[in-house]
Amino acid sequence: MSAATDSSVNGSAVTTGPIEGSAKAYAPTESGLQVPVRRIALTNGEHFDVYDTSGPYTDSDADIDVHNGLYPLRRGWSSEHRTQLEWARDGVVTPEMEFIAVREGVTAEFVRSEVASGRAVIPVSRKHPEAEPMIIGKNFLVKVNANLGNSAVTSSVEEEVEKMVWATRWGADTIMDLSTGKRIHETREWILRNSPVPVGTVPIYQALEKVDGEPEKLTWELYRDTIIEQCEQGVDYMTVHAGVLLRYVPLTAQRVTGIVSRGGSIMAAWCLAHHRESFLYTRFSELCEILRSYDVTFSLGDGLRPGSIADANDRAQFAELETLGELTHIARDHGVQVMIEGPGHVPMDKIKENVELEEKLCGEAPFYTLGPLATDIAPAYDHITSAIGAAEIARHGTAMLCYVTPKEHLGLPNRDDVKTGVITYKIAAHSADLAKGHPRAQERDDALSKARFEFRWIDQFNLSLDPDTARAYHDETLPAEPAKTAHFCSMCGPKFCSMRITQDIRAYAEEHGLSSVEAIEEGMREKSEEFSSRGGRVYLPVAE
Repeated sequence: MSAATDSSVNGSAVTTGPIEGSAKAYAPTESGLQVPVRRIALTNGEHFDVYDTSGPYTDSDADIDVHNGLYPLRRGWSSEHRTQLEWARDGVVTPEMEFIAVREGVTAEFVRSEVASGRAVIPVSRKHPEAEPMIIGKNFLVKVNANLGNSAVTSSVEEEVEKMVWATRWGADTIMDLSTGKRIHETREWILRNSPVPVGTVPIYQALEKVDGEPEKLTWELYRDTIIEQCEQGVDYMTVHAGVLLRYVPLTAQRVTGIVSRGGSIMAAWCLAHHRESFLYTRFSELCEILRSYDVTFSLGDGLRPGSIADANDRAQFAELETLGELTHIARDHGVQVMIEGPGHVPMDKIKENVELEEKLCGEAPFYTLGPLATDIAPAYDHITSAIGAAEIARHGTAMLCYVTPKEHLGLPNRDDVKTGVITYKIAAHSADLAKGHPRAQERDDALSKARFEFRWIDQFNLSLDPDTARAYHDETLPAEPAKTAHFCSMCGPKFCSMRITQDIRAYAEEHGLSSVEAIEEGMREKSEEFSSRGGRVYLPVAE
């Protein structure tokens, strides 16, 4: 792994340089746009290209200066007066759609049609030209979001910028800045100017900070101004908890864990304090006009999501989902792109129902879910409990998964936790892509399996999601360089490696002009004759 260079925020370095065994390459579109890929060099002379989210940070030729920000790749690409949804409906393929088509391995027309139908969104604001276009939709690769952001207790601007670089290095397709501490605006500005992927936020957090953390003091005007502030900075998509209605709050009273969404609890508190419907709901059309003018995507929040297995699929959760369906159609009528956020904590037998109901109520808007956690019994391992649910819900059609780190429910994740969360969720997303039959998903599995069978250890490491860790685990017991070509690992040793034995069988078969089955039978016949020639004795005398 490459070390951090002198690129820094106030003197704190960010990670740059290629991932082990690979280099940045670019695939051209028909009009000459350059689409980034990570090109993995194989020891057999071939190479393998994979989807790349890391931006210029892994390009050896890039000059990284976080004080100046990234090059504005998309400046001037699209009109200032239309959204990607509006262009798509009018039959126009935008540069963003052309770019995405090469990334996803589909036609530009397919991208356009999916966006026009509302089944997919392209969450790239006109004010964030540094972001490389990507798409979220059930008929595309499953995407992964990484949550970042400081809290009132810990973290800094420097740490959050490095977490963003680190998360995208390992495959985060988007990031969300969920800062709730000091310097929220400054933290977001640094992240946006240096982020190669779309950035999402929850504006109610900053609005609450402006009224010293007292929900009842929130107003539509203050919230509106916060939305505009964030749109002007370049936020690409925003979580808006407009489905938390006054009449739904009592439905959570008997829950085991009540309302666990921060945004949901803030708006519930406001509704109860004023005893009227949320201004997010009553002023939703005005919100639509603001987001449309910047081409910012709605991520309609699940403020009443279940926070425990006991509360999964209850009336409060699904009542809010019904309202989100209503708001989805209003947003689309305004030309605004929409995706829907989902749970949460859901046992595996109840997961499919969530996807089916979301698609029915919300017109197949892309579903974006946190996990869900399939069990509540494993604090410190909730990246695993949630990845189980995430793979299952993505298999049924969820388009983007919000990662969970080992620190979930326990504390603010650090840099290592971010990597663990991203890699865990890339596994879940890829598993779902395989199950859904995405046309290119299995290519990487096949390439790695072939390298494994041929004992090309270096290629195994480099084709994996995390080459550094794969190599480190192998080298714990077999660190010598010749072990990188050995036909065994420390699990089975040289005598019991099933793949080496299989290769011996195949070699014998090829040498004798036999199929593998015939080779086994021939070998058994030879051993039988050898046994008979020795007198048919089971125990032979000890050699002198």
